[in-house]
Amino acid sequence: MSQKETRALLQGHGLTTAEITYRMPDFQSMLQIFTWQDYDLAPNFPKLKKFLDFWQEELEGPLHSVRYTHQRLIKPGEWRKVDGEFLVN
Repeated sequence: MSQKETRALLQGHGLTTAEITYRMPDFQSMLQIFTWQDYDLAPNFPKLKKFLDFWQEELEGPLHSVRYTHQRLIKPGEWRKVDGEFLVN
């Protein structure tokens, strides 16, 4: 994990997974599922909203529904600073 990712997790970002159901452009009665996943900030989800805006503006398959889940990977009590380390063989 890079420093940038660690910093984002400490600032409250968590792993967001979205199940996007959309209609096929040529067959409107058929539904297809796309899974999107990225680190995002709850409760506003700016990255997910940006992706959905892109979808609606640029892609032909109209959205049917979006289900999402969000999990913070580092919680407030789980992170602590370590100043040193002892290695025991």
